[in-house]
Amino acid sequence: MSKVTKKRAAELAALAALPDEEIDTTDIPETDNWDAAVVGRFYRPVKQTVTIRLDADVVDWLKKEGKGYQTRVNKILRTAMEKKRDKKAA
Repeated sequence: MSKVTKKRAAELAALAALPDEEIDTTDIPETDNWDAAVVGRFYRPVKQTVTIRLDADVVDWLKKEGKGYQTRVNKILRTAMEKKRDKKAA
């Protein structure tokens, strides 16, 4: 990623100081079609390194699909967490 120039930093600071209603957004087209939007695309949760002991057959199953088995473990656990959290909320 390139560094921000002093000029650009000043422009960003001036923009940040403006109230929202004073920012000119007329050059940005409005959209009402969010069908292709991806939720959380730019959100990167903080990762924590852990040691976990799993059954060998479970690890083999996860690795069979190729690279990224740790990401798959995280996705499986997140789905289970959200499902349980949603049940509690209901």
